[in-house]
Amino acid sequence: MFNRGANEWGPEQARKIFSLLERQYPHARTRLAYSDPFQLFVAVLLSAQTTDEQVNRITEKLFAVAPTPQQMARLQPEELEPYLKGCGLYRNKSRYLVEASRKLVKDFGGKVPENFDDLLSLPGIGRKSANVILSVAFGQPALAVDTHVFRVARRLGLALGRRPEDVEAELKEILPPEKWGRAHHRLIAHGRSVCKARNPRCTGCILKAYCRWAITCQNKRGGA
Repeated sequence: MFNRGANEWGPEQARKIFSLLERQYPHARTRLAYSDPFQLFVAVLLSAQTTDEQVNRITEKLFAVAPTPQQMARLQPEELEPYLKGCGLYRNKSRYLVEASRKLVKDFGGKVPENFDDLLSLPGIGRKSANVILSVAFGQPALAVDTHVFRVARRLGLALGRRPEDVEAELKEILPPEKWGRAHHRLIAHGRSVCKARNPRCTGCILKAYCRWAITCQNKRGGA
């Protein structure tokens, strides 16, 4: 396990890394298509185990039928299923969407809540999804940790935690709140284009000089 006490992988290291990421991905943002907080809520819920591009294809047809929580709440899960069939776990997600929409109408006046705990009370919404909604829909300081953020942050040495919530806490310690949302999108962009789960493109990576994983691999090869 790496020792953060050396300062090298603390706030100063993070500043250098995110400065480079900002230069490389200045316009990184969500790829999900939406026009209001409810539509983002739906897209985020559907995005688990499904690509953003596929979610957008699904929601384009879905929102033509039920673009509001009131309209979604009137449906039965079985009526939603045909629209969601291209989505992973579509039967569960159909049920979550109907139940969540009914709860939004009943408990929140038909509006997506701007509170973390209230978001977590909605079916189908976990910590990552709640953070995405708070950050993207409402501009609140929140840092969602998905598989890309988890992988890239740990490889870089910015976080050492073995659970997403631990990585989230570590990143929040070394980044100011106003940078949390943008850090999320830039780490995702880097994870998709360079620091992939399999066969990461370390050669030519802008972060190679600051990456714990790359440095360790290089040292192992040098000592072989």
